[in-house]
Amino acid sequence: MTKIKICGLMRDCDVDYVNEACPDYVGFVFAHTRREITAEDARRFRDRLAAGIQAVGVFVDEEREKVAWLLQEGIIHTAQLHGQEDAAYVEWLKARTGCEIIKALHPERGTGTDCYEDYVKAGVDYFLFDSSTPALAGGTGKTFDWKLVPEGKLPFFLAGGLHAGNVDEAIRTVMPYGVDISSGVETDGKKDRDKILEIVRKIRRTGDV
Repeated sequence: MTKIKICGLMRDCDVDYVNEACPDYVGFVFAHTRREITAEDARRFRDRLAAGIQAVGVFVDEEREKVAWLLQEGIIHTAQLHGQEDAAYVEWLKARTGCEIIKALHPERGTGTDCYEDYVKAGVDYFLFDSSTPALAGGTGKTFDWKLVPEGKLPFFLAGGLHAGNVDEAIRTVMPYGVDISSGVETDGKKDRDKILEIVRKIRRTGDV
């Protein structure tokens, strides 16, 4: 069954929407984007989150001590690293916390893919393949050429411009461990309950492959 991550929760009602839909993961963004939230917000959201939904913190070149603190405090379960974090960063964080780590790579730019094996040895649990722009490390709302997803040993998430209209094709084409959706379940920049429910239902039907 394809795992589902709804990323970029910003409001209490967003948490209520995902609790109703029951994806496998949600994402709290700590990077400096329009979806950025504070540690206090994240703690409140985590306390409101239904049991069984894993909270992922999304970071871009954050101080590793802050990431470790959020993990050790139980505010997040998993760290998703979306910047230029190297294998040494991953190895330190893994040794310090023992928690799961997702490393985002950008195949269309070749960013990080040359270090794939180094990240594996450092202890990355999953990769996430995403689109990007010079200004944004992710969350662009744009797809990329899925043929560029590299073959490798580890399970991976697919991100970048996924929505109810293309997620079936994405799952059948790439067969990811999970899909990561953010802008595809938003209306006017805010999470949309009906879109979240729709895409989760659709993935549950399509993703059992």
